[in-house]
Amino acid sequence: STLGPSGGRGMVVSDELAAAIEGARAYEGLHVDALFRQWAEPLLDAARVSTGDRVLDVACGTGIVARETLGRVGSTGSVTGLDIGPGMLAVAASIEPAVTWTEGDASRLPFDDNHFDAVVSQFGLMFFPDRVLAIGEMLRCVKSGRRIAVAVWDSLERSEAFPIAVDLLQTRAGPAAADALRAPFVLGETDELRRLFDEAGGAEVSIHTQLGTARFPSVRSMVEADLRGWLPVMGVHLDDDLIETILAEAEDALSEFVTDDGTMSFDAPAHIVTAKA
Repeated sequence: STLGPSGGRGMVVSDELAAAIEGARAYEGLHVDALFRQWAEPLLDAARVSTGDRVLDVACGTGIVARETLGRVGSTGSVTGLDIGPGMLAVAASIEPAVTWTEGDASRLPFDDNHFDAVVSQFGLMFFPDRVLAIGEMLRCVKSGRRIAVAVWDSLERSEAFPIAVDLLQTRAGPAAADALRAPFVLGETDELRRLFDEAGGAEVSIHTQLGTARFPSVRSMVEADLRGWLPVMGVHLDDDLIETILAEAEDALSEFVTDDGTMSFDAPAHIVTAKA
C-alpha cells in the first residue's frame, strides 16, 4: 500500500498499519456521529476549556474531541491528541491537520509536569492496563488547580440495546467477540470510578451521569459498526459469512429500538468524571 503518514499517498506502510488504518476509518465512519460526537461538548464543559487553553486529549482515537476542542480554544490555544494506535492517528491527521497528533502510552505521557490547561479523555480509560497510573499521569500534566475530565460508559445493563447485541455475539461468535463488546462498559459502577480517581490523587473528584442517545441509520448499521468497526480494533475478526448471519438475526433481536422512520435509537448513558490537580 502507498499511504502517507496521515492516510494519504506518498509513503509505503506495512500491511499491518494499512489494516489498522482501514479499521480506524470504519470506526470513524460508523461510530463517531452515532455515538461519540455528542459527548465532546459536555466533556469540554466539564474540563472548563476556554479560549487560549492548551489542551491534551488522551486516547484520542480518530480525534473527535480534539477536533471539537480546536473551535473552543481558538487561534491562541493549542490541541494535542495522543493515542497508542498509529492507525487511529493516521486517520485523525487526515481529517484535521491543525491538531498535534502524538503516538504514546497513557501510562507514560511524553509531556512535562503542569504543561496543559486541561486534559480530557473520552471512552478510553476502560482500556488502560493501569488505570490509576494513567489518571495520575493526566493529573501530572495539567496545571495546578485546573481540571481533567474523563468520560466512561455506564454499565452494560443500563445501555439498552447493547446487552442484546452482546448475547447475540456470545451465541453466534463466541466469548471473545462478546467480551470485546462488553469491554467498554466495565467502569460503569461509580464507586469503583471514585476509588480510581482518589487513589490517583485527584482533588475535588466529581462524577456526573448523563443520558446520551445512540442514533444509527438502521439496526444493520449499528451491528455492523461493532462487527466491522469495533471488534477489529479489539483484535477480533469475523468472516463475512458469520457477519451476515449475525446481521440477519440482529434485525429481529433489536427491532424494538427501530423508530417510525426506520432508524435506530436507544439510550446510551455515560459518566463524566472531573478532578483537579
